[in-house]
Amino acid sequence: MVALTMKLSMKLALLELLLMSLSIIPSYGVLQVGFYNGKCNTTNVEKIVSKVVKKHFIRDRFITAALVRMQFHDCFVHGCDASILIDGNQTEKDALSNGSVKGFEVIDEAKATLEKICPGVVSCADIIVIAARVSVFLDGGKWYHVQTGRRDGLISQASDVDLPSPYLSISETIQAFAKKGLSIQDMVLLLGGHSVGMTHCTFIQDRLYNFQHSGKTDQTMNPTLAQFLKRRCPKDKIGQVLIPLNSKTNNVNLIDNSFYKQILVGRGILQIDQEIALDSRTSDFVKELAKNNNTFLAKFGEAMVKMGAIEVLTGEQGEIRRSCNSSLR
Repeated sequence: MVALTMKLSMKLALLELLLMSLSIIPSYGVLQVGFYNGKCNTTNVEKIVSKVVKKHFIRDRFITAALVRMQFHDCFVHGCDASILIDGNQTEKDALSNGSVKGFEVIDEAKATLEKICPGVVSCADIIVIAARVSVFLDGGKWYHVQTGRRDGLISQASDVDLPSPYLSISETIQAFAKKGLSIQDMVLLLGGHSVGMTHCTFIQDRLYNFQHSGKTDQTMNPTLAQFLKRRCPKDKIGQVLIPLNSKTNNVNLIDNSFYKQILVGRGILQIDQEIALDSRTSDFVKELAKNNNTFLAKFGEAMVKMGAIEVLTGEQGEIRRSCNSSLR
């Protein structure tokens, strides 16, 4: 515990230095690194968001999984436009697959703080992406430069939410990612976000008790893990029990390549997680990531940046909301 506390303190100090250096980073492309430089008076926008994330992270390290998941669930619907944040009757928040998305209070707090300094300048869509990056860094990941300049979307409908299900085959999952401009390697890297976070027993019930309607346990699952999960997720009492997505035994919530090491020995929790270790299209890359944590951390950041550019609104498109949970129009 002392070692973890010291490591976190070092991360916090390094984060301050990295945020101070943002003003000298060049901009490029439609989205830009340092887009808000000089646009919010003299305030460092990313530093404001960082302070809010740090406060929540210190209280609850599982906020990393929540914020990474929020970015994924936002970007895979209408693109990265913060449509997942809007309240109302049958908005994206009401979709069944978004029922367990958390971390909204982090985005709302960061937005409220920025609105007091420079009203109507910083988009909620950018805050999501900045917050996810900060949490990844604090939780063991490498620092990656986020591009900003997104605008917020005007549409949020539960009926539009069609996210890749953990029950999809690997071919179907590859296709779902390809529709968003993401490669097979991007998919494998983003699934590495499962090194942190939790899932409900409901999503693995079939693997434990009736895999592919066989009435048996998924034979690709490590027998010891299967027995442990059956104790946690009894057949007749699934309920809302939560289990870690990463089956490593030290129970430390940390962004690292341990996820890949676990799935290579049959300890994947979700079906899709286990399949990427077995399929010929993905297994070699899984092995590469399992061997080198630095490779995973660097490439994971690159994949997060690429996902953050899906179907973005820029220029005069969309809007800049004054409150993230309510569209202006």
